[in-house]
Amino acid sequence: MSVTILARTVLLAAGLSLVLLAACQVAKPPRLELASIGPAADIVAVHATGESGAYRFEVRVQSPDTGCGQYADWWEVTSQDGQLLYRRVLSHSHVDEQPFTRSGEPVPVEAGMIVWVRAHMHPSGYGGTAFRGSVRDGFEAADLPPSFAADLAERPPLPPACRF
Repeated sequence: MSVTILARTVLLAAGLSLVLLAACQVAKPPRLELASIGPAADIVAVHATGESGAYRFEVRVQSPDTGCGQYADWWEVTSQDGQLLYRRVLSHSHVDEQPFTRSGEPVPVEAGMIVWVRAHMHPSGYGGTAFRGSVRDGFEAADLPPSFAADLAERPPLPPACRF
């Protein structure tokens, strides 16, 4: 009798563990989190040229712009710990130009400094694909949670009213 109870307890615990494991796996995909915040702007390419401390960044952005109510309103470069190093403000939507490339300079980074490049979407905020890397070694897409340095959304420079 005790063997049967032990077996049922083990099976129940194993079943509960599988259910909990499945629930954890369902809740973790990055795009599931993005779906809850709204449309997101993705960085699709980053290229930098110039000299140490004053690089020119060319950033390609793909965003679901619909006009001034929903558009990518900036891209930015941050340090690994979330300090704003540079922001390129975009003053209008790019409905008919997707993806689009915009440059910005001077970006005050050293050649080997690891930075994040991400875009911001009006009105939903951060959350799209970001790029991580350095001028020396290049940049590639990497996971960055929308909550990373979210307070930067309130710091200047901020875009003026959308022009079109």
